[in-house]
Amino acid sequence: MDKKINLYLLSGFLGAGKTTFLRKVLCELSNEKVGVIMNEFGKIGIDGPIIEKDGMELVEINRGSIFCSCLKLSFVKAMMELADREMKYLFVEGSGLADPSNIGDILRGIRAAKGDVYEFKGAICLIDSLHFLEQIEDLETVERQLKYCHLAIINKIDLVDKDTISKIEEKIREINPKAEIRKASFGDISFDFLNEDLMKNDWAESEETTNTEDTKPKTLNMTFTGEVKKEDLTRFIDAISKDCYRIKGFFKLDDGWNQVDVVNRKIDYKLIDDDKEVSQLVFISKIGPHVIRPIFNNWEAIIGQEMKLR
Repeated sequence: MDKKINLYLLSGFLGAGKTTFLRKVLCELSNEKVGVIMNEFGKIGIDGPIIEKDGMELVEINRGSIFCSCLKLSFVKAMMELADREMKYLFVEGSGLADPSNIGDILRGIRAAKGDVYEFKGAICLIDSLHFLEQIEDLETVERQLKYCHLAIINKIDLVDKDTISKIEEKIREINPKAEIRKASFGDISFDFLNEDLMKNDWAESEETTNTEDTKPKTLNMTFTGEVKKEDLTRFIDAISKDCYRIKGFFKLDDGWNQVDVVNRKIDYKLIDDDKEVSQLVFISKIGPHVIRPIFNNWEAIIGQEMKLR
């Protein structure tokens, strides 16, 4: 291969805005051949259809973290196969719970097996301004994602005040003194980073990831064939969201098909043109399998129609 493929890793905790940011980057690169590897914890890939475009190479790897031994081989295999496609860029969007501490070891393994086909251009970490200061105290994953990034994007700044942004910047510098920092709403930043040397900020040595089979969160998938009122689905989500890191999917509501996106207690609905065969929601639990009972009980009390939960 004459030219190496430019490789970027996108990290950031659940709901930080990785997929929204990626969509904007893909629009900017609409005239280039681009590949994407999307990693989600649920059995059902929700974000793939959101970013898929004609001519784009898309690989979805679900049911765990690509940095965990449980899926690392699938990740390496996908990287090796995509190396044979003539593309200019490959973006890897890690799960929101992914710890990319071992990305260096993974890339060295690919280089040994396949040759010098990728040029790692850096890890870009999206930060949820609204929830970051709380997350960083409770979740080691958030700190790891920051530590191993080369560009930190403080996202959703429209939802917080200047004092909060200053505290976030201070915390980022405490964890990662080298990464470039940018601020954004809805993932909007200048795309000049594509021409910059982000790797000049590389400073943290690769180490073992904290993603293991034992630390993998409980993920549940709901499917439903009916239609519900938006106000009823909102009541249902309000009742269980405190027990979930993240809820997302597509649902048929009384105003049409909606993309549903829940981060902590904040619910966003977005009407979509694409009709689905079945409504689907993915729940990433904070409390393991104990979330199953409140999901069933609240669904029965509020919606009262048959659904399947796996």
